[in-house]
Amino acid sequence: MSLQSKRWQIATPVGEQHLARFPDLPPLVVQLLHNRGIDDPGTARAFLAGRFVDDNPFQMKGMYQGVERLRQAIRQGELVAVYGDFDADGVTATALLVETLSALGAQVRPYIPHRVDEGYGLNLDALRTLWRQGVRLVVTVDCGIRSVEEVKQASRGLDLIVTDHHSIGPELPPAAATINPKQPGCRYPFKDLAGVGVAFKLAQALLRVQDKMGGVGELPEDALLDLVALGTVADVMPLLGENRSLVQQGLAQLNEPSRPGFEALMADASLRRGEVDATAIAFRLGPRLNAAGRIHTAMLAYRLLTSRDALEARELAVELGRLNQRRQELTEQITASAEAQVLADDPNARLYLAASPDFLSGVVGLAASRLTEAHYRPTVVVEVGQEESRGSCRSIPEFNITAALEECGDLLIRFGGHAAAAGFTVANDKLDALRRRLQAIAAEKLDGVELRPTLEIDAEIPLEEVDWATRALLDQIEPCGMDNPQPVLLSRDVEVRQRRTIGGEGQHLKLTVRDGRGVAWEAIYFRRGDLASEVPSRVDVAYTLGVNEWNHEKRLQLVVEDLREAAH
Repeated sequence: MSLQSKRWQIATPVGEQHLARFPDLPPLVVQLLHNRGIDDPGTARAFLAGRFVDDNPFQMKGMYQGVERLRQAIRQGELVAVYGDFDADGVTATALLVETLSALGAQVRPYIPHRVDEGYGLNLDALRTLWRQGVRLVVTVDCGIRSVEEVKQASRGLDLIVTDHHSIGPELPPAAATINPKQPGCRYPFKDLAGVGVAFKLAQALLRVQDKMGGVGELPEDALLDLVALGTVADVMPLLGENRSLVQQGLAQLNEPSRPGFEALMADASLRRGEVDATAIAFRLGPRLNAAGRIHTAMLAYRLLTSRDALEARELAVELGRLNQRRQELTEQITASAEAQVLADDPNARLYLAASPDFLSGVVGLAASRLTEAHYRPTVVVEVGQEESRGSCRSIPEFNITAALEECGDLLIRFGGHAAAAGFTVANDKLDALRRRLQAIAAEKLDGVELRPTLEIDAEIPLEEVDWATRALLDQIEPCGMDNPQPVLLSRDVEVRQRRTIGGEGQHLKLTVRDGRGVAWEAIYFRRGDLASEVPSRVDVAYTLGVNEWNHEKRLQLVVEDLREAAH
């Protein structure tokens, strides 16, 4: 791979006239806001404060019907099931809604399908089992919007309320209520809630009606925001608008955890109170919750989140830590195998597809993500089963993978997802046809497109001017994530003093660089140990500004996003 693997897009500096509109904000913060499309002072203040005012849950289509049907079930003592998904978003959504309904007096039980045995989405056998157990109302969270046939058949004996956030198909399920802000005719202003976010809006509506009716409320809606923050960040949802507000409030709760499960999860991840931010969720907490559904059963993660026993929570957290370690090992193995397969097949293909019975369905999405990151191609990795295969897709901004699956709908048993990530089930005898059609679609859509990622750089700044005050300004943009990325800075003509590989297999690159004052800086370039012999003595470096703690001493470090030889 080349030394510079990305195209640099450096933001145009804002002018003095624009800066004058924000007299109370530092220029760097104004620049960061401008780069994120925030040029109005009022909008900027709301963004920095994490405010989202227009949050009435009853603006969401289907909410009145869903609330009324649930209140009827509570009054009549019906047994209600909350049917979730096996990822962190689905597990947190399940825990949130079960907790809410229980507080309101409902007879409620959780149901989370097994990834391997049942697959994604509503499963008719599971619904039949719930019916035989006496369940008459099922509320889905983070799934169901594309389960049209399953809802049709299940509706003969069950009422269903579908709450979901995934993209809408050509037909909505004929449920008693369908709650998804993306559905046609929904007036709710924010469309990018996670599955747990939509579940929270339903909980919020139920609790507000209960409060208005004079009921005794033992559960304030704010007490649910730790779950919302965890699921929203782990599901890689945009951290703008209402998501930003919900996550900001939820992070405050996570850093003062009231749930034994959160306390235990943080301890296993070596996180102290006050250290949980969006990055910690994305890379340390979320993967542990996801590991349960990927390797074992997601009910382990559900039990952790809902446990009120500190000893049980510690045991479950340790188990999730072990599963996460195993998940990391399997990801490395499957990624290497899938990469060898696609490169042997056609390294120049516009879409990569690897399939094998040796691939584990719980890890294929992670392998697809790794390959998309490494080769900048939409990538599909498929676990081949005895009669059916399950695939996971990851894509690039130039290619909507769910739209591509729409064009292959006649070949698929089921599918769903977002523009950048999706999953499907396909009969084995149609897998080759699916491969050919997806690659043909990609060849057409990506014809003439340079398949190289773009790195958006927020500001250019001499390295000698970077300090803890700079870090404090960057922190004002937190929480960072999808659509509100960590600010990327560019420093030119930086001297490289040392370079070495680190990690078990030398996969990461560690650098020591010096700024214009001669001050030494540590820099880490993740997964680019292959560049160790190519880094020149002076570089232009694009980076985020991280903090490295060693022996209780905190130091700033550069987390390299890309670099190239400095121009002389």
